[in-house]
Amino acid sequence: MGAIDAINEFLWSYVLIVVLLGGGLWFTLRTRCVQLRLLPDMMRSLASSGSRHGRGISSFQAFALSLASRVGTGNIAGVAIAIAMGGPGAVFWMWVVAILGSANAFVESTLAQLFKVRGRNSFRGGPAYYISLGIESRAWAVTFAVLITATFALAFNSVQCNTVALALERSFGVEPLYTGIACSALTLIVICGGVRRIAVVNQVVVPVMAVLYILLALYVVATRIEMFPSVMKSIVSSAFGINQAAGGAVGMAVIMGVKRGLFSNEAGEGSTPNAAATAAVSHPVKQGLVQTLGVYVDTLLVCTATAFIILCSGAMDSGLTGIELTQSALDSEVGAAASVFVAVAVVLFAFTSIIANYYYGETNLAFIRDSRTLIYALRAATAAVVLAGAVLPLTTAWALADVTMALMTLCNMLAIIWLGRYALRLLDDYTAQRSRGLDPEYHSSTCPEIAARTTCWPE
Repeated sequence: MGAIDAINEFLWSYVLIVVLLGGGLWFTLRTRCVQLRLLPDMMRSLASSGSRHGRGISSFQAFALSLASRVGTGNIAGVAIAIAMGGPGAVFWMWVVAILGSANAFVESTLAQLFKVRGRNSFRGGPAYYISLGIESRAWAVTFAVLITATFALAFNSVQCNTVALALERSFGVEPLYTGIACSALTLIVICGGVRRIAVVNQVVVPVMAVLYILLALYVVATRIEMFPSVMKSIVSSAFGINQAAGGAVGMAVIMGVKRGLFSNEAGEGSTPNAAATAAVSHPVKQGLVQTLGVYVDTLLVCTATAFIILCSGAMDSGLTGIELTQSALDSEVGAAASVFVAVAVVLFAFTSIIANYYYGETNLAFIRDSRTLIYALRAATAAVVLAGAVLPLTTAWALADVTMALMTLCNMLAIIWLGRYALRLLDDYTAQRSRGLDPEYHSSTCPEIAARTTCWPE
């Protein structure tokens, strides 16, 4: 574990903070702050995203699929871990990651749409595909595909089920083994139905639970409104070490904010482009904008909701961490019923994350080799790690997942910086059509040098 911890510290303390935040700042400037400037277009694209243009799933279903992976235990347990280890200042750096990272999210999802390919039942795409087709490096693309399959379909899914088991054991006394068996069986039922069944489940469950959870947080803030100014002050002051005696506290706030913020919103990580590519839309930028909005929903709404629940309750100093800290905070503020609600929310959030995470693994495994035998093996392995995650301690799994997540993020960020010029050209094409009052449509002749590699778009 010593070597793994050393690699983790190097990647997260130096490399990824520079690449993620630096890349986000670069794309924010080059797109003229697309994540804020085109916010009305994001809302318009989401509102009109129920229909499909040709094969594939709708834009909203792709949005829900990516949101299912984003909104999970990271929003409830991960935020609690970040606050327990990094203090209130970690929340501020989560916000920074979300704002700058949303520019990364726009670029990676637009590229995923541009370079998507036709699968058996829907479109496929993501970093492995745009690295292979855009940069024309098969080795780089396969490396990413292996990393994301190991990280999401296996390591992260064991973590998701572990959190579910802890929540159900605390609230209902359910044995972790029974939780693991149930989660494993339900996972197999859904993932064997393919991306369409996954999308249908997620588009119903995720929005409802997210809204209910945010309403619960608003109730906590409203009942403790007198604490709100001091909570905001503690978030900002802790982020910059104003009240800390040691500079190390600031560093921990930054690292935990970036690490857990990325685990939650996945902006720049290379995971959500796999969902973005499945949508059937008339212009790649439309899905890029919709996926950018997902970062805001995840971090600025759901993660912030958890942070305010914990900080308004004063439970931060209880010595608890993870899901138990969030449940304890709600116990003290609303009562045992709210803790039960969190347990139910965790079950649904984590389950939708598990099936979305599996899809990321499947689409990347199909990129490496499109074999039904390998897909069946991945389904069996996913069910096995979900079961194991419920009953085994996951310290090692978390450490390994952090390393693979860091490496896949580095692979993806370097790729979108390389290919970002195409996303910028598509953004110019989109805004030019919008300025003429048109519903933007993309044609491959806009980027003739790559037209032969973007086969899903008309000439």
